[in-house]
Amino acid sequence: MTAAPSPTAAPAQPVAPFLPFTRPTIDDETIAGVAEVLRSGWITSGPQVKAFEAKLSAYCGGRPVRVFNSGTCTMEIALRIAGIGPGHEVITTPLTWVATSNIVLDVGAKPVFADIDPVTRNIDLNRVEAAITPATRAIIPVDLSGQPVDRDRLYAIAKKHHLRVIEDAAQSFGSTWQGRRIGAFGDFVSFSFHANKNITTVEGGALVLNDEREAKLAEQYRLQGVVRTGYDGMEVELIGGKYNLTDVAARVGLGQLPHLETFTTKRRELARVYFDRLAQLGAADLGLGLPVADFAHTNWHMFQVMLPEQRLALKRAEVMAQLHAAGIGTGVHYPAIHLFALYQRLGWKAGDYPHAEYAGRNILTLPLFPGMTPADVDRVVTALIGILKANRKS
Repeated sequence: MTAAPSPTAAPAQPVAPFLPFTRPTIDDETIAGVAEVLRSGWITSGPQVKAFEAKLSAYCGGRPVRVFNSGTCTMEIALRIAGIGPGHEVITTPLTWVATSNIVLDVGAKPVFADIDPVTRNIDLNRVEAAITPATRAIIPVDLSGQPVDRDRLYAIAKKHHLRVIEDAAQSFGSTWQGRRIGAFGDFVSFSFHANKNITTVEGGALVLNDEREAKLAEQYRLQGVVRTGYDGMEVELIGGKYNLTDVAARVGLGQLPHLETFTTKRRELARVYFDRLAQLGAADLGLGLPVADFAHTNWHMFQVMLPEQRLALKRAEVMAQLHAAGIGTGVHYPAIHLFALYQRLGWKAGDYPHAEYAGRNILTLPLFPGMTPADVDRVVTALIGILKANRKS
């Protein structure tokens, strides 16, 4: 008697790998170049830093550029070069990484917040002008997600009121304004090359300056205020810090910079797919807020949506948890600064900046990086829309 054949199990479905909200793309040539630097014995600031600064200066139209170990100290140093300190006020946005206002406190000045434009999510320039007082010395605008603040209006306000501008362009390297690269014009411009930025040095940043006098001051602030002359001459004229970038990090940046245009093009393509798929699956009917569809200026550093708080039975954390369970990473950029305990102790409170507070509760960063595919975007959108539909308030 012939035994009945055993049933054949259905083939296992492949499990999609976890999709983070961002991931750097570093090629083999850059990795090999880092190994060469390590073998050279010169691994702290040296020839690679000089070469990286020269490339960045060329990118910024020949303006002086100095690199640092973060995109935070760059802004603090710009404030110090501008002579801003105790008794002065600096206007900025409450919807940004807290470093943007912390550095104002670090130099002894007072941050003054102006609420955001709920459409662009950048600082509302109408509110900036209304916030200016005799103590105001500078404005720090932030290009959230790489979407540039209106530079024409910004600099008109600064010129009218004799203010310095420290552009927090941490997220907008590769963005443009009216055909000009961010960094190629304006006052101080601060870039970040953190691992989640469009190009990276792992950690690091750069400050674009106006002239060689400011560049020399930046160098002093970068390394304990030291000025060297000859073989053994050393002088210290001001208090600096330990902010120098290593040659290892600079070599990563030198490898990243040639890919900037390709990275930006890919990010824009993926952003278009996001808009298309969200429209097809009815995001507008669900009340999901989308970013400005700006393909002329922004580098699409992030793709951020605004959850429909009034229509959704879940909090943002629960949406993020469900996406994580589906193998999709997300981020929050950012909570409203003035609601942190430090800032509440300084006098700010809930209700001060309602647009920033709403965004701080509901903004959600979706995956976007050059290594993604349109299929990855489809996976994210399908999962997100499914969660929103399943958890609508009745």
